Amino acid sequence: MLNYYSYPHKTSEEWVTFVHGAGGSSSIWYKQIRDFKKQFNVLILDLRGHGNSKPSLKDTFNSRYTFDSITADIVEVIDFLKIEKSHFIGISLGTILIRNLAEKRPELVQSMIMGGAIIKMNFRSQVLMKVGNIFKSVVPYMLLYKLFAFIIMPNKNHKKSRLLFVNEAKKLYQKEFIRWFKLTSEINPLLRFFRTKDIKIPTLYIMGAEDHLFLPSIKNIVSKHKTSSLVVVDKCGHVVNVEQPAVFNNQTIQFISALA
Repeated sequence: MLNYYSYPHKTSEEWVTFVHGAGGSSSIWYKQIRDFKKQFNVLILDLRGHGNSKPSLKDTFNSRYTFDSITADIVEVIDFLKIEKSHFIGISLGTILIRNLAEKRPELVQSMIMGGAIIKMNFRSQVLMKVGNIFKSVVPYMLLYKLFAFIIMPNKNHKKSRLLFVNEAKKLYQKEFIRWFKLTSEINPLLRFFRTKDIKIPTLYIMGAEDHLFLPSIKNIVSKHKTSSLVVVDKCGHVVNVEQPAVFNNQTIQFISALA
């Protein structure tokens, strides 16, 4: 099972589950835990191959990762802890896993909070993925990761987020990185499906105003999906929870509290 940390609340029955992105780990939520555990039961996870969820023997012989198999990892922890329903908060690729989980097990999902959400790969990010796919077995993976981190988070005020993700990615094995990279290159059909289907679960998108790769498509989707709303955070890039934690925490806790 995935490595996880849970923080039970003495009186609250509301659960909040945090899902990080590719190359990150549960440690990226360090600026959220204190505020959230004051009000809710909290669960944070390390996705397979990340943080303390070390690759298992069966993963070594299974070269194929899918969004469904990684989503099933998360569900396994939720079921093990007997959590009947949870609010889910994700960042970057974690938002795709949450949206996939909502498709597979909608009864588990009370609401979705999508930070630095990915709903469409624009032309620049498509090219980035193709170039990465060509060089993934040749170029040292950290070089590729640093390049991607810089393109996604280019500004001076994004430096902290870049460094955090690069330092976490250093803990990944080369094989693990390639598996996750293959996963991202197969993302388009899934995202197309998500864009066409309004899932009718309360959803808050919280995006940095400087998240140039992904913000335009989120604005478009929010205009079409009835249960979705959008908060755009000024002076902020892709990793909203790290760059503007106070705004992120206030907006997301407010959103969850309004649903209670």
